[in-house]
Amino acid sequence: MNYAVIWYIIGCVIRVEAILMLLPGIVGVIYGEKSGLLFFPLAVVFYLLGHLLCRKKPEKTRFFAREGYVVVSLSWLVLSILGAVPFVLSRTIPNPVDALFEIVSGFTTTGASILTDVEAMPKAYLFWRSFSHWIGGMGILVFVLVLLPIAGGQSIHLIRAESTGPQVGKLVPRMQRTAKYLYSMYFVLSIVQLVLLLYFKMPLFDALCDVFGTAGTGGFGVKGDSMAGYSAAIQNTTTIFMLVFGINFNFFFYLVSRRFRAAFGIEEVRWYFVIFFAACLGIFLNLKFVGGEAEPSLRHITFQVSSVMTSTGYSTLDFDKWPEFSKAVLVGIMFTGACAGSTGGGIKVARFVLYTKQVGVKVAALIHPRSVRVVKMDGQRVDDSVLSTCNTFFIIYSFIFAASVFILSWDNMDFTTNFTAVAATLNNIGPGLAGVGPAKNFAEYSNLSKLVMVFDMLAGRLEIFPMLVLLIPATWKKNG
Repeated sequence: MNYAVIWYIIGCVIRVEAILMLLPGIVGVIYGEKSGLLFFPLAVVFYLLGHLLCRKKPEKTRFFAREGYVVVSLSWLVLSILGAVPFVLSRTIPNPVDALFEIVSGFTTTGASILTDVEAMPKAYLFWRSFSHWIGGMGILVFVLVLLPIAGGQSIHLIRAESTGPQVGKLVPRMQRTAKYLYSMYFVLSIVQLVLLLYFKMPLFDALCDVFGTAGTGGFGVKGDSMAGYSAAIQNTTTIFMLVFGINFNFFFYLVSRRFRAAFGIEEVRWYFVIFFAACLGIFLNLKFVGGEAEPSLRHITFQVSSVMTSTGYSTLDFDKWPEFSKAVLVGIMFTGACAGSTGGGIKVARFVLYTKQVGVKVAALIHPRSVRVVKMDGQRVDDSVLSTCNTFFIIYSFIFAASVFILSWDNMDFTTNFTAVAATLNNIGPGLAGVGPAKNFAEYSNLSKLVMVFDMLAGRLEIFPMLVLLIPATWKKNG
């Protein structure tokens, strides 16, 4: 285990977080909020702490997948703990567990909240919790790689440990250039959305927070009714960009590179839109013929399906009042999630496509035992190691899900509330149903349940394996 490079990278992450903390402090100055000034001394203290850890670059910078998993999971834990400090010290969220829950929900782009009156919070802190979506959306280690080549040729281990989906590779030969391409696309798309929101008369502060939540597919709103109070044009713009940020970023890279055949040949992206339109159609028909007082509005339906499928978590209405079939569809796409290699959460469309194809191959083998069939994706054979990793992921995911529901049930909430609370946090969605629906929050849960959901949010964002690696004793052995 190369501890020197681990602490060096964590120090770099802390310094970056310290610099980013200056922005909410500036927001506090603009709005004349004394509590917002707290970000400035904290930024200085955290920067010095980070500087102590990375003041000297390690002589040996070579490391492998194990160190990659450890440094990513530890970086996210440290990032979250330090990010919660302003809420506790300012007394805006005095309970440390609540503050940790809120900021982990922000960085992991979950959007689940314990706040009962979000509009009462100072704007500097509203900005920080929304900005945490944008920071965590693409990944803090990816952002650090943009700034400096901290790990040489081993950077691929960091991106693979932090990125979402079954497999991550290089878009270009050098990983630092890959990171720059990813963040360039992320930044440009964010700016385009911001310009459109301002064009449709959304206030600048609200527009910035909306962009942070949409780009990171997070969903922290600055209004008590989330997105319900904004115009149809603003809601439609947000719908489109939630969908955009749920697409595999390789798609945009191929488009920019004018490799159109490769872009539109990504099978996952095609299934992503098939699932989206099928979910919208199913809910529309259900609301039209069974919905009672619920309005079968395409604007609200496409918004909510886009929000839930991409794990953003914004809402324009209380979808907990929809008929049971419509709610079942939403819960289903909570698990499906967005594309691999996007900022969205969930199990990922790519994995479900692979699971479906594996079933097809196995059934075909039963009918024709002598036939030789392989699982293909985008016209290429999927390696057995990738399939094995996907299957292992689902097994561990199921165990964590079941264990979390059992622990949450100790708080004596109803099953729908507990089940969808875990679904919402492990899949990084935000709101669930019943007691944690879009009109409710997670404040009623005990500290133990909140800590369980903190683990779920981090495990869901980091695709489970990095968090589990921390718990395995062999990880910490020198030659383990």
